[in-house]
Amino acid sequence: MQIDPSIIGSSSESETFEIEKGAIRRFAEAVGDDNPLYTDEAFAKECGYRSIIAPPTFPTTIRVMNPSIEFEPSRVLHGGMEYLFERPIVAGDVLRCASSVIDVYEKEGKIGKMTFLVQETRGEDLDGNLVYRGINTLILR
Repeated sequence: MQIDPSIIGSSSESETFEIEKGAIRRFAEAVGDDNPLYTDEAFAKECGYRSIIAPPTFPTTIRVMNPSIEFEPSRVLHGGMEYLFERPIVAGDVLRCASSVIDVYEKEGKIGKMTFLVQETRGEDLDGNLVYRGINTLILR
């Protein structure tokens, strides 16, 4: 196995991210989403938000590295990503994020054994309230 399963449960240090309007707008533009909730602050406020909100896949831009994980990036395939939200991410949020390894397993494929690495990233506000969870699966060939 390319990754030792004993790292299951290991976590990164918590990192703080300030969510900026410009980053949300650039992300929405990059993914081709013209929803005014992501770009028009007046519209977002009319809809009950304190500012523009982030598109659902915005947490992809939040990178938290777990030092327990080492692998050759050129041997990695994206296996999947899932986000679960307690509330939308809003411009002006300050989130504390940390990543944990929740599973490591192996499967036999057409090209041989593949190692699957499943990580969970949790984003919490400064009061410790969960805002989102991201589940990311990487496949190591």
